[in-house]
Amino acid sequence: MDGEHIHIDGIVQGVGFRPFVYRLAHHHALSGWVRNSSRGVDIEVWGPKHALDAFAHALQAQAPPLARITHIQRHPLPANDLSPNADFVIIQSQEEHGFTLVSPDVATCSDCLRELFDPADRRYRYPFINCTNCGPRFSIIQALPYDRPQTTMARFRMCDSCQTEYKDPLDRRFHAQPNACPACGPHIWLEVHGEHVASHDKALQFAEKLLLEGRILAIKGLGGFHLACDARNHQAVLTLRARKQRPYKPLAVMMPDMTTLRHYCRASAAEMDALTSPAAPIVLLTAHDKTDMSPAIAPGQDTVGVMLPYTPLHHLLLRDLGIPLVMTSGNRRHEPIARTNEQARQHLSHLADAFLMHDRPIYNRNDDSVILVWHDKKLPLRRSRGFAPEPIQLTQKAPTSVLALGSFMKNTFCLLEQDKAFLSQHIGEMDDVRVWDFFVESVRRYRQLFGIHPERIAHDLHPEFTQIAESLLAQLDTLQTLPRVPIQHHHAHIASCLAEHGVTGPVIGLAWDGTGYGPDGTIWGGEFLIADLRTYQRLGRFSIFPLPGNEAAIRQPWRIALALTDQAVDDPAIIDSLFSEIPPNARQLILAQTQRALNTPQTSSAGRLFDAVAALIGLCKEVTYEGQAAMELETLARTATPATPWPISIHQNQNLYEIPVEAIIRAVIQDMQQGVSPNVIAARFHQTLITLGVDMATVLSEKTGLREIALSGGCFYNRLLLDGLYHNLQARGFVVYTHHQVPAGDGGLALGQAVIAAQQETVDAS
Repeated sequence: MDGEHIHIDGIVQGVGFRPFVYRLAHHHALSGWVRNSSRGVDIEVWGPKHALDAFAHALQAQAPPLARITHIQRHPLPANDLSPNADFVIIQSQEEHGFTLVSPDVATCSDCLRELFDPADRRYRYPFINCTNCGPRFSIIQALPYDRPQTTMARFRMCDSCQTEYKDPLDRRFHAQPNACPACGPHIWLEVHGEHVASHDKALQFAEKLLLEGRILAIKGLGGFHLACDARNHQAVLTLRARKQRPYKPLAVMMPDMTTLRHYCRASAAEMDALTSPAAPIVLLTAHDKTDMSPAIAPGQDTVGVMLPYTPLHHLLLRDLGIPLVMTSGNRRHEPIARTNEQARQHLSHLADAFLMHDRPIYNRNDDSVILVWHDKKLPLRRSRGFAPEPIQLTQKAPTSVLALGSFMKNTFCLLEQDKAFLSQHIGEMDDVRVWDFFVESVRRYRQLFGIHPERIAHDLHPEFTQIAESLLAQLDTLQTLPRVPIQHHHAHIASCLAEHGVTGPVIGLAWDGTGYGPDGTIWGGEFLIADLRTYQRLGRFSIFPLPGNEAAIRQPWRIALALTDQAVDDPAIIDSLFSEIPPNARQLILAQTQRALNTPQTSSAGRLFDAVAALIGLCKEVTYEGQAAMELETLARTATPATPWPISIHQNQNLYEIPVEAIIRAVIQDMQQGVSPNVIAARFHQTLITLGVDMATVLSEKTGLREIALSGGCFYNRLLLDGLYHNLQARGFVVYTHHQVPAGDGGLALGQAVIAAQQETVDAS
């Protein structure tokens, strides 16, 4: 008889892996044991050699659907080290040095749904039904190994029936740590004006009544609170927008089922797969015209962010109502999503008319993930619930461990250890002290959970972010003493794309976004780099143009349009005509500011050029959320594609190749003067950037010999732009890399920072 010790790394806790091993060992008539450890799963198994080989093969080939195996190590055991067990058993977990992986939160499975709506089942209409194959994971875990005492379910003592399920290796709920039922588990209640008005199913019925009356509810979910209202009730949606101070940014909608969804939206097979996946993200779908959904859901857009119910509570609520509900993050403007009941009462009381609460604590807040599907592949816009904290698997081990702090906007951080990059859930915009607290709290929890002790810190090159890094690290134990590696923003964008593809470079990198600090003193954002995971060289850019008022120009893109028009044409009458809605004194102030270079930095930003064109054609002169002007311009352009590009060529400015921004602005103005419709101008603008991008890549390829291209930065959320560049570059014979695991925008920046910092020299923290 032979024996082996088998160690398995990956997401193998909380996904039914031990009962799977138990059943598999019995199937092959093997003896021994299996246990969780803080490093993964360990197995000691005895039997004939052929049975051990078949067992080891089946561990990977037949693993539970939620398991993610990254490594299997097999070591023979001495012949005299016989198993003490005549049978195969599951033994107590053990803590060891190292880390294992944690499953993301998982949407309710079909088996639990069937029980949820079965009147004969003891969990009929129980809002916290779950099993080994579904339910909360990351949001409730406090430490590893993943056992109930180390989760927020520790306070709920299982009844005899639940305990019997929990202990039976053949039961679907064996060691399902959130296992509970109405007799022993969490429960829901409704609060109105601070008063407890109903519990259990009556609370749900009361909440449904309020929603149908047009009220706004704060609903505690899996990773935090949502704010919900009837998506068909236009006044309710407007009220929610007014209270949340969110006048135009699109709102997410939860549909009861696929039948309802198809009534409101068009969904491809790949989009339906994403919607119904265990991650259950928000998916951007094309909206049908002339439905009863409020037009205030996504003003200026032809898409809507849609998700399906992913918790039992959602399923009950949406099944009963049978209507789409707005489900937007439960937070005040710029604050993180509310996590605790007390936070909700304190911060959402002026937003919600009632609160649907429950008493299962959320330990790790986790906002909804957002993706779009492009060419049947997922492009994450926000990587959070359902994905975090599953790491990005790298093809090479890093020589040192790194904490990368990410960006100021759409922050995520990254802990890099060996060949695993743990990109955090969505943190948010770092302009509120509560977001800073969330950041510090989350870094501490990731370090504790995975046992990672970084040896260096990566952060953005911007001097202001260097100061932010100092403030954040001062709150994180001894991290402030670690050496620092400042990383240029757009280099990090390209590196993040390379890292998720396992490519080391060098490549031609197109890094197009809103703003990023440039070491030459300008604001970068339309860059053509030669980059690898260590260094970069800037060979091309969009020609620089002014941002009058700096941050004010981002909020009011008519300022950029005005300054560019002044540079592009000599006729003051044209300016008066195009900007007649802007008071003359305001126009003169901006032009004087630009000419004197007062608080008017120069930029090469592709994102700001999109804003300027949108303002110039009268589409969006002021923005209330990041990317608004560019998104509305893309939506308008899609109504007029295909279109002919303007005849504009790249030129050379000293050592840099440039896309001439003033020439583009002149072309826009000429079309406007000739009566060309705004949608055609928008389409021609997109096609011109596609053509110039391909031309620039071709020139740089001829100069360097490189034939691989990476596309990264927030501009590549624009499917019209992404599609055009991707296909045209491929037609020229280039290999093109795009994002599919982390966001192309700043939400993926920390991954790039981490992999670069692992290779580069450090800077003394003092």
